[in-house]
Amino acid sequence: MATAPTLKMSTDIAQKIRQHGAETYPHECCGALLGRDAAATEGTATAGGVQLPTREILALFPLVNRREDSPRNRFSVSAEDVQAAEKTGREKGLDVVGWYHSHPDHPASPSQYDREHAWPWYSYIIVSVANGKAAEMTSWRLSDDRSEYACEEIVVTESATK
Repeated sequence: MATAPTLKMSTDIAQKIRQHGAETYPHECCGALLGRDAAATEGTATAGGVQLPTREILALFPLVNRREDSPRNRFSVSAEDVQAAEKTGREKGLDVVGWYHSHPDHPASPSQYDREHAWPWYSYIIVSVANGKAAEMTSWRLSDDRSEYACEEIVVTESATK
């Protein structure tokens, strides 16, 4: 399996993802991850001699799961949802760098359906929600040839005080 960059987020961001999953239980939640990749010279790790930038999630854009036929084990978003997430990102000086969703009463690992509907480059956070309580949270990136996921290390940092 390929190596993917590290994904950083604050405790506040991590808590908001977990909370969204618990609030929508027993249905899947979904949303956009807004952030940026570190500049080529900062926040990089080396794996097999290849520089891998650290990706930082700085804001979320929660979305409504548009799936009507099976919202308990699938989610979908509209083109308008994607456009709204991109617009909000631009307003904040951020990019849409990924997506998050929950797996009610299932592990926080991507399903075959998730792989078939994912795009390379983006980070995909999955939070497992067991009996209405958020549990394990993982992040994944799909390889360019779409054949496999690489697990991203999630580093949660203390939230900035205001």
